[in-house]
Amino acid sequence: MLPYPVKLISCPTSHRPVSLALHSLLPRDTQKKSQMTDQKPEATKVAYQVPHDSLPTAVAPQPWRNNKFAMACGALASMTTIVLGYDIGVMSGAAIFIQDDFHVSDTEIEILLGILNISSLIGSLAAGRTADWIGRRYTIVFAAGIFFVGAILMGLAPNYAFLMVGRFITGIGVGYAGVIAAVYTAEVAPASSRGFLVSFPEVFINFGILVGYLSNFAFARLPEHLSWRLMLGVGAIPSVFLGIGVLAMPESPRWLVMRGKLAAAKKVLAKTSDTPEEAEERLLDIKNVAGIPADCNDDVVAVQKQSHGKGVWKELFLRPTPSVRRVLISAMGIHFFQQASGIDSVVLYSPRVFQKAGIYDKDKLLGTTVAVGFTKTLFILVATFLLDRVGRRPLLLSSQGGMIVSLAGLGLGLTIIDHHPNGQLPWAIGLCIASILAFVAFFSIGMGPMPSVYCSEIFPLRLRAQGVSVGVVVNRVTSGVITMTFLSLYKAITIGGSFFLYAGIAAVGWVFFFTYLKETRGKTLEEMENLFGTKTEEEEDGEVQMANGAGRGSTGKD
Repeated sequence: MLPYPVKLISCPTSHRPVSLALHSLLPRDTQKKSQMTDQKPEATKVAYQVPHDSLPTAVAPQPWRNNKFAMACGALASMTTIVLGYDIGVMSGAAIFIQDDFHVSDTEIEILLGILNISSLIGSLAAGRTADWIGRRYTIVFAAGIFFVGAILMGLAPNYAFLMVGRFITGIGVGYAGVIAAVYTAEVAPASSRGFLVSFPEVFINFGILVGYLSNFAFARLPEHLSWRLMLGVGAIPSVFLGIGVLAMPESPRWLVMRGKLAAAKKVLAKTSDTPEEAEERLLDIKNVAGIPADCNDDVVAVQKQSHGKGVWKELFLRPTPSVRRVLISAMGIHFFQQASGIDSVVLYSPRVFQKAGIYDKDKLLGTTVAVGFTKTLFILVATFLLDRVGRRPLLLSSQGGMIVSLAGLGLGLTIIDHHPNGQLPWAIGLCIASILAFVAFFSIGMGPMPSVYCSEIFPLRLRAQGVSVGVVVNRVTSGVITMTFLSLYKAITIGGSFFLYAGIAAVGWVFFFTYLKETRGKTLEEMENLFGTKTEEEEDGEVQMANGAGRGSTGKD
């Protein structure tokens, strides 16, 4: 039984329908255990076993190669997330001046900061269908346009309500960017450097956060009514360059194949693969999933339209296979625990946290946030070089473990300072600063890039855009809840208690990652559904050996 629906597609060169059940079209893992029959039900079943030395080299983890074209494509696509990072960083400082200028309450500030995550749900849910409809590249251009409009509206906002509208629109662009950057980069990247390239969105988010913190520091001395407007309005500039630069990118080869544009896909794969053999192997894998015969070499072929609506969502939520169910739970879990561990409370409210730690001067507050931005950016760069060398699970578990310790240290330091309101405790202040820097460092080295990397590679092609969008929805909802409740939470259970709570959630996340998530390093995107199946490799090998033994001892009939 194939792990996906078998479709018959006519190729003009072959003049006959060709079934995807043919041995030459099966995924490599499925070839080991697949069975073929003739038209008679009682015909002999033949088990195929592929010799180990004949397996394509893409099965094993490949050494990282410097594919400059794929790197450039991934960088351009990932630049959509600069605006998200800039907005996160700049709002942490701008909120101080907005509150003074518009005389709004802490609750209104919570809503202002959190509304972006809520409105991003619209972009996240629409991104999958939009990307399948107009292509990955033009979806990025569309997202850049939304960012531009949102930034201009925020910069010109005459009142709190107008500012909310601008931030709501920006959130829609954030939803689009969160889905499309990871999907496009994963579909362009070769397996040997996919983790490195798919981590680019998180790299640019961190770079954007750093630029946002620097913008706060640079404009802080301007008049109150002007400073925050410039901080927010400057965010429109990257959108212009992004919209123009993306036009130089090629379209995703997987999207091209799904549209029957084989010649165009071959050209892109030839440029983005490490070797000609890998380009051919990737093309065969994509054709297999798209239902195009392997021997079909026409430039353009007719492909059955993929389901955009009920069929895809039904397969994800109502009738998932065991492997799809595990993939979906893995994606939702990793996105949930990334945000539920409190990263946005630290990044968005860092001036407030440092103020509670005993730093009151505005220049010192904003200067300390710049240190947070530098730390995040430095360690995300380290993570990009480790993803394809160390693997996903080791980085994820070590990152989460470090976050637990750092959050506990921050909670301890803030609790001690809370109990000594009139006394100066330099060592406790130092503990808080060190804990925050350690927290963002551990986050950036694993939990930061991992959701986008992991989720963009584990979903089957037919479900990828929608599946990734589900993960982003979970991410944004969780982030919105954390962002819109932090000030109220720390007033209810103290600020130290808030970070102890985040540490507990992070500990639960570590257990989930350890027991449920699989290692995906070096696997091709088309192998993931078998990897997340219910059977282990040893069980599959045992079944193949038993089938071979039965074949040698049988007379040719069941």
